Order: sequence, then C-alpha cells, then structure tokens
Amino acid sequence: MTGAVDAGAPGDGSAEPEPVEAEPVSRDAALIMERCDELATLSSNPEHLERLHLSREHAAANALVGEWMRQAGLSTWQDAAGNQCARLEGSSPDLPALLLGSHIDTVPDAGRYDGMLGVLLAIAVAGRIHSSGRALPFALEVVAFSDEEGTRFGTALLGSRALAGAWDDALFELTDADGITLFEAMQDFGLDPARLPGAARRRESLVGYLEAHIEQGPILEDLGKSLAAVTSIAGARRFSLTMTGKAGHAGGTPFEKRRDALVGASELVVAVEALSREYGTIGTVGRLQAFPGGVNVIPGRVDFSLDLRAEHDADRDTCLRRIRETAEDICARRGLSFESTEIYTAPAVRCDPGLRAAIESGIRSTGDAAPVAFHSRAGHDGVAISSVTDFAMLFIRCAGGISHHPDESVIEADVAVALDAFEAAVWAVAAGYTG
Repeated sequence: MTGAVDAGAPGDGSAEPEPVEAEPVSRDAALIMERCDELATLSSNPEHLERLHLSREHAAANALVGEWMRQAGLSTWQDAAGNQCARLEGSSPDLPALLLGSHIDTVPDAGRYDGMLGVLLAIAVAGRIHSSGRALPFALEVVAFSDEEGTRFGTALLGSRALAGAWDDALFELTDADGITLFEAMQDFGLDPARLPGAARRRESLVGYLEAHIEQGPILEDLGKSLAAVTSIAGARRFSLTMTGKAGHAGGTPFEKRRDALVGASELVVAVEALSREYGTIGTVGRLQAFPGGVNVIPGRVDFSLDLRAEHDADRDTCLRRIRETAEDICARRGLSFESTEIYTAPAVRCDPGLRAAIESGIRSTGDAAPVAFHSRAGHDGVAISSVTDFAMLFIRCAGGISHHPDESVIEADVAVALDAFEAAVWAVAAGYTG
C-alpha cells in the first residue's frame, strides 16, 4: 500500500484513536441528514430523484457540495472529468493525499443516501480535522465522483476511472437515450475532453482511498449492528442479450409452428435465477422488451439484460458459461437464435488489510468491540480506484437493506456513529503512516 500504512491486523485492537465527544456528533449527524435531503431536491424529474452525469442537476450538485467543502475549510476545484474535489493540506504543503469520498449521481427513481451520504460524511470528517487544529502527516482530499451508477451512458464508474487514470478514449463515443455522445455532453457541461487526462492521479500522490457507504443489503440490520468493514467488492459483468425467433399471428399460428422469442427469453430468465443459486452468484435480468409488442402478435425478438456478480470471479464466470449453454439449448429446442454483447466488466477487488484495519479500529472506537466484516455485493468506486491506490470501505446500516429505491433509509444515530468511526479511521491511518 502506498505510504506504508500499518494500522495493525484486522481485529487486533491496535492503533486505537481517542473517542470523540458525543454532543457535537448529533449536531453534525443532523446536518448531514439535512444535506442529504437538500441534495435530493436536485433532480431532473419532479416526481422522483434522478440526477445524471453531466446534467444541469449534476452541475448544481457540484456547486452545492463545493460550497459545503469550502465551509469545512477546504480548497476546492472541479476536475477535468466533472468530479467535485477538495483538499486539506497536511503538516506541510504538497504531501500525498488520503482520499475520502463517494458519488453524487443516481439511478432513476433513487434513494437519497446511496453515494451522497458517503460524500457528506467525508466532508464532515475533513471539517472536524480542520477544526481540531491537529495536522495530519498527509493531505486529506474529498471527492464527489461524477458518475458511479452509469445511468446515463450505460457504463459505470466514469468519474473514478478518470481519476484513476484508467480512461479509454472509446468511452467518448458512448451515447445517451437522446443520442448525445459522452464527448458532446462533456462539452455541454463546460469541460474540455482533451483535458480529461488531467483528472488522473499518480500512485505516488496518494496514500489510499476510504469510502463510507450504505450497505445496500440486510446483513447489518439482521445482526443488529450499525457499521461493518468491507472485505472486498464483488466482480461484476453486464450484458445486452437478444433472443430472436419469428413474429406471427397470435391466433393463427399453432404452438408446434411457433418460434416465440419471449417464451425462450423467459425460460432463460428463470434459468439465470436457478443457476445463480447453484453457483453462489447473483444474476439479475433488470430489463426485458418484446418486439413488435402487439398484444395479438407472437414476439419475434426480445432484448434483455443480464447483470452477473460474485465474490470470486471464477464462480461468476463458471455460472456465465452455464447460462450461455442453457441459452443454446433453449434456442435449439425452440428454433431461436441468441446473441450476447458484454457492456461492462469489473473484477472482484479486495480491500487493503492495513486500511481495513483502520476502518475496524474506527468502529471499535465507537464501542463495538467486535466489528463485523463481509464483502460488498454491490459495485463501488473502489473498483476503479484500486488500479491507482489501495482502498477500504465502511458500511452503514440501511433499513431493510433497501437501496436504488425511494424507500432507502438510514437513521440519524447510525450516521452519528458512522461519522465518529470514519474520523477515527483517518486518525488510525495517520498513526500508522510512515511516509
């Protein structure tokens, strides 16, 4: 890990930070909750929360987050990829930086805590450290990533990929639902695509990356715990699938003559669930559309999606092979054809042991003597950031494990304890930092 941080082995109780006084915490947590509500008003749809990469709402969110960063005592800038960034210098100028952050873009009909809570916790931690008058042995930077969800252009982690120096210029040709390319959208936003390489950080300029995020699952709630350390992020692959048959009259075509693409696709959807259970993976078909779409017409073509993820890439890829074999069998039996195009891939990545130990140390400082740790089934910016620096994550309990939905919910008490733990984790990293 860059900077040789050693906060002790996970769970060994070393590098314990001093606890923070309780009364200011509740005020800080209440402010974070209020700011999550305020960010949720910046939506392209008045009926629900939707904030897309490089949109007017994204610009407004960057401006608002930037103002909160400045209020925390940080210097701010928007980088060449549209990420909103801020910096607090360490004990001397121009030191490598520990990054804190998350994302501020959303899925359609989103909740108000996915990503945004992590950004606001990072700002609050930086503000506390600035107010403490105690200098860190490294700089502290906060980043609000511009695109993690991939909602607008169909490919996730655009903001963090740019920061990590993992950009592919072919991404500029991606188009949104209106046919606007990413290249054009950047220009409309006021960015110069030619300057995008300037968003990339060098490995030697970074100490690591810490992210706080709602769990997006039910484990913490089931355990009755507020916080957890993350061990790794599941590897994910996404595909656009097409099942093709032959359209025909619903009344005039007997079953033995039908080449019904929708029945074939439906059979494969059921198989995705069964095979995912068998191989310990998580497979989801989130979109399915039949053509030509008439109520009295046998579907001749079906376009659908597949999201497949697992803790271990080998398990995911074995399951994918079985899904493809099943699709071929369905097509052979039903006179159909099948096409699959991969649109996104991300390997499983493990959290750094030293940074994870700092997260667990932070959790213990809040009174949880035995922090739990488990892998993230959802993807996060750490997947991209891992190519340039080490990372670790703090999970925060969310009601029912619900996310990517307006019912997404956290309680203020959990936000308060998360803020304490996240700040303590930064001090734990500092305690083990050797430069």
